Amino acid sequence: MDCCAHQTMNSSPRSSPNGNAEAPVAEGSATRAGASQKSPHSMSTRTRLLFYLTAWLIVLLPFLFWWNTWFGRKLPDKQITEYLRDDKRPRHIQHALVQIGERIMRHDATAAQWYPELVRLSTHPVEEVRNTDAWVMGQDASGAGFHEALLKMLQDGSPMVRGNAALSLVRLKDDSGREQIVALLQPARILAPSSGRIVDTARVGTAIHQGGIVAKLQATAPPAANSPGDESATEIRSPVSGRIHSISAPTGATVAAGAEIAAVDPADEQVWEALRALYLIGRAGDLPAIRPYERGSRDIPDRVREQALLADQAIRSRASAQP
Repeated sequence: MDCCAHQTMNSSPRSSPNGNAEAPVAEGSATRAGASQKSPHSMSTRTRLLFYLTAWLIVLLPFLFWWNTWFGRKLPDKQITEYLRDDKRPRHIQHALVQIGERIMRHDATAAQWYPELVRLSTHPVEEVRNTDAWVMGQDASGAGFHEALLKMLQDGSPMVRGNAALSLVRLKDDSGREQIVALLQPARILAPSSGRIVDTARVGTAIHQGGIVAKLQATAPPAANSPGDESATEIRSPVSGRIHSISAPTGATVAAGAEIAAVDPADEQVWEALRALYLIGRAGDLPAIRPYERGSRDIPDRVREQALLADQAIRSRASAQP
């Protein structure tokens, strides 16, 4: 009996395939198998690196775009000269002009080396370049050729260029552009370039940037047989920044060439600059254009209303002093 018992106690656990004795072996095998397999939620090193690289690029690329288009970025003299002649990239020209304007305001004599370029750019084909150029020339009353160039810009086809030229002339103590400055206070009338049917318009009260789409005009003449219908729609854009005051031709209306489609109220900054100029050169006949900005309204900022009141007072004071 003892011998049999001894043999039974020392017998191998594998002798009972269905017994509990085999459990430790199975658990050990499962542990090793789990250790040799990766978690389904784990990320490989390559995938992790690609993820981090993508996130980095998402942050970097907008920054680089902003950095390359930000006019506040300082440019060395050589780069300013190159940018002024980069006709393929008008924003480069604007960037250089802004940098020159800042140097002039700091009374940096090095800015004078580019004055002939400023006069040349007064007739540049891109409106934004001429607009910025007009502002820069107004920073130095002694700039050779500036006065003459600004006087010619009063006849520019763009109301914004005419307005900036007029404001710069005031800094040069010339009120030749007074009528253009008064016009800066008034809504810009948007006219139909040709006859046709209005197929879309912006909504009244919508804020809009210069060049923003106010309406779309479908030409009266039928489009070519192989041309999609929307290709003949002309985009009518605002010549100024501001807010849409009214829509004279709603969607579906038929208009003749030269008919008014909409009116756009000028932006607050434009109004404020015009009122500052009229404080100095305004006349009694300008008061009807100024007084709408004197009323208390949530649509009129306090500084605009205060400047309108100051301009009104200065104009009446000058008028009363005249014999």
